[in-house]
Amino acid sequence: MLETQREHVPDNDAGELDTALAFLDFVRSCLLKKLDGLDEDAQRRRLVVSETTLLGLVRHSIDGERYWFSYVVGGDDQYAEVDFGMDVPETVTSADVVAAYRAAIADSNAAIREHGLDAQVARWDFEGPRSVRWVVAHMTGETARHAGHADILRELVDGVTGR
Repeated sequence: MLETQREHVPDNDAGELDTALAFLDFVRSCLLKKLDGLDEDAQRRRLVVSETTLLGLVRHSIDGERYWFSYVVGGDDQYAEVDFGMDVPETVTSADVVAAYRAAIADSNAAIREHGLDAQVARWDFEGPRSVRWVVAHMTGETARHAGHADILRELVDGVTGR
């Protein structure tokens, strides 16, 4: 099958922070591009038993960004109780979800740069301290996993593939 959405991985090797952000931004982009060219119905279509949809994966990722970077890294308590859900109400458009994700990404990147990779996170409810570096690595892995889910869903919708 033709890989119609394939793009090259980042070449950035300018330093640990810039390289880490380049790869995190790359997997975020891979997730978002799975929506490209699809109408609202296709973006919301359930193709698996779970509640997972293309648009739902992006909605879920907004909560991930807000929880891990705004709350855990930055200490902003308003994001302590996000639900990580995939439900997107009919009154919320795809454009609204994408805009919210882009805003969360911008805030996350600002928090990462403000604190630096070596900083200890502001909130941690688990065993042992964690650094911003750990959160960036965790979120790169999580976002890549969800981009993989989205890749499969997109292929089921219309046959488009590629990272």
